[in-house]
Amino acid sequence: MYCIVITTCREEDEEKIVTTLLNENLVACINSWDVNSAYIWKGRVERERERMLFIKTRRENYKKVENRIRQLHSYEVPEILCIDVKEGYSGYLEWIDEVVGW
Repeated sequence: MYCIVITTCREEDEEKIVTTLLNENLVACINSWDVNSAYIWKGRVERERERMLFIKTRRENYKKVENRIRQLHSYEVPEILCIDVKEGYSGYLEWIDEVVGW
């Protein structure tokens, strides 16, 4: 099975997260873009410009990916969500397998 891991981070965290996950062959692809985030933190409304990362990998790699993001992320409680991929183009899914060594 495959999944998309979503995280948001500060711009200065993005490069180390992306580079580490790719270099360690934990993931096959990461898309990123600028987002405006609004959230409640410690009872206050916060607004921040962040980078959102969509990380594609096998579901079996999720815990390793989560752990690496937590190690590299500067937030006390980073957003890390896992969305299972039930179907996808077989050629793309086979490419993910090839990159992450399955």
